[in-house]
Amino acid sequence: METKRAVALTVAGSDSGGGAGIQADLKTFHQFDVYGMSAITAVTAQNTRGVAGVYPLTAEAVVDQMQQVLQDIGTDAMKTGMLFDAEIIRAVAGLIREYQIAQVIVDPVMVAKGGAKLLQDDAVEAMKQELLPLASVVTPNLPEAECLTGMSIETRAEMEEAARRIHALGARHVIVKGGHLDSDELVDLLFDGTHFHALPHQRINTRHTHGTGCTFSAALTAELAKGTPIDTATEKAKRFIVEAIATAPRIGGGHGPTNHWARISQI
Repeated sequence: METKRAVALTVAGSDSGGGAGIQADLKTFHQFDVYGMSAITAVTAQNTRGVAGVYPLTAEAVVDQMQQVLQDIGTDAMKTGMLFDAEIIRAVAGLIREYQIAQVIVDPVMVAKGGAKLLQDDAVEAMKQELLPLASVVTPNLPEAECLTGMSIETRAEMEEAARRIHALGARHVIVKGGHLDSDELVDLLFDGTHFHALPHQRINTRHTHGTGCTFSAALTAELAKGTPIDTATEKAKRFIVEAIATAPRIGGGHGPTNHWARISQI
């Protein structure tokens, strides 16, 4: 008897350099043996040195892509990345409610590695009010967590407080990533509203970290699409991204991509 393959949908921007966004998500889904589908929110012109241009699609175009996928194939899990503006966020949230998508992983992409803004100012409130209450998991790095909470985060205690505040916005689980901490020993925190699950790791000294947030959240999405419990899914995604950073292919003259074909056997 043929086993049904898990499927996952990514709603995000396109990265012409292939290290982040839709491209990173689909490569990662494939590594985790999950069939990947996509709805593109914006086209970016970029490489490892930075973002030269951002060309957003209309909310109507995003909705049409999502509907075609959801009406025919459906999805076991869905992740969002770069959503660009409030109109797209509201449209995506409306379809999540309409199709009753249970596993929604929100990677609140706001700024590119090189500093380019990827989320409009008015979209932050729309994300907090419309999207986070629908999220099964939200995965901010420290600058994103600061933007969502309005607080400064420099310690583990402040990471925990930020996780509590983001959870209060409605997300069922929060993963605050500690890669921006000024320390050689880093920690990511998974919070379920009651308990913290710490995932420590040693900093890997490399400039090739473009797309780490996308890749981590895509790995998490793939595992959740397969029905893996959140704690285990987070641990597997974390091991994958650490391996992907450690074995980065050293492409380009700037912030190169991680290794999307990291050895799945080690995960």
